[in-house]
Amino acid sequence: MAKSTTPDRLRSACEELLKAATHPEVVTVRSIAQRAGTSIGAVSYHFGSVEQLIFSAAERVYLRLNAERLALLQAAVQRAHPAPAPVEHIIVALIGPSIRWSLDPRSSYSVLRHMTTIAQSSDHPEIFRPMVEDIDHHRLFIPHFRKIAPWLSDVDIGFRISCLLGVRSQMTRSRQRTDELTDHRLDLSDPNVVLAQVVAATAPMFTAPPTHSNTVPNSSRH
Repeated sequence: MAKSTTPDRLRSACEELLKAATHPEVVTVRSIAQRAGTSIGAVSYHFGSVEQLIFSAAERVYLRLNAERLALLQAAVQRAHPAPAPVEHIIVALIGPSIRWSLDPRSSYSVLRHMTTIAQSSDHPEIFRPMVEDIDHHRLFIPHFRKIAPWLSDVDIGFRISCLLGVRSQMTRSRQRTDELTDHRLDLSDPNVVLAQVVAATAPMFTAPPTHSNTVPNSSRH
């Protein structure tokens, strides 16, 4: 097995420290270098700044999350072929990994949370923009939703995907609010419970609208 490179060790050290951190400010250049077994200067040498290193570490986590999301999408499509994949399965593929990771203390989801916090207060938010504003992988879901709901345009579906991502963010960042609104009657620590509720609430967005009859009432009946 090839020995890991210094940049890889720095990224891994940064990820592990962010996973364990209660606040991103406790993750410093010194703590990262010490955990990676390198000098402090290695951070600037390989990444330019600690923020660039944090972005690189978070990007690696983000790619793993998206790989899982797209694997679920592909599996759902293959199971249903040649019919369209069920809308419930597409929704779970889109937002399920984020919800599951956010509820798993062993995952690196907190790395993405901390990166968002850092990006919001950074003097150089452009460092994080490629990830914060990325929607390319979300667009991959549009044709599959179109097969389920061909009466919707790409614009309509894009808006619905944005709504789904908003629900996901509520579940991953503000579960306490949801817990209060549901009178603490749902086990929001169980991803299966959360996903079942989200699917039940959002799948109707892709249901065909009711057809309205244009038949003129027969006046002879009155």
